[in-house]
Amino acid sequence: MEYILQPWPWYVAGPLIALIMFLLIFMGKQFGMSSNLRTLCTMCGADSKASFFDFNWRAQKWNLTVVIGAAIGGFIAMNLLTADPAVAINPETVSTLQGLGFESSGEAYLPDELYSLEALTDWKALSILIIGGFLIGFGARWAGGCTSGHAISGLSNLQLPSLIAVVGFFIGGLVMVHLLFPLIF
Repeated sequence: MEYILQPWPWYVAGPLIALIMFLLIFMGKQFGMSSNLRTLCTMCGADSKASFFDFNWRAQKWNLTVVIGAAIGGFIAMNLLTADPAVAINPETVSTLQGLGFESSGEAYLPDELYSLEALTDWKALSILIIGGFLIGFGARWAGGCTSGHAISGLSNLQLPSLIAVVGFFIGGLVMVHLLFPLIF
């Protein structure tokens, strides 16, 4: 049980992801979380409003098990298998984040300053969440998939567009953390 409660090393998690990807490729399936959002929107009738949602969602409903599994797995991991909800991050990073106003850094998985119910009454936190959500949705659509779809599934299929997208994700993350993040906070 102690082994399950610890983060799994790369040499266990990596081969498990590779095994799943091999099985998906073998069965002719592709994985990506943003695909699930498209499927959910289509199931709710979005296909009558936009041609992007006009596709056979029944062929993709298998992928909805990923969403259900992620939600259930996340709940189990957080509530039953996590002794300490804090993320083990570098003390210098904790100090930098606290200097930017994130007092809960190093103590909680998500910063309370952005993700607590009280943050929804703060215009700055709410604006960041809304703008960030829009940019993520727009970026996933523009890139033809999300980070999990490109980085895991696309690279497993040796797709050049996925390689370009993943490089772009990393560059965007570095620009955000090192240039924009200090300006926002």
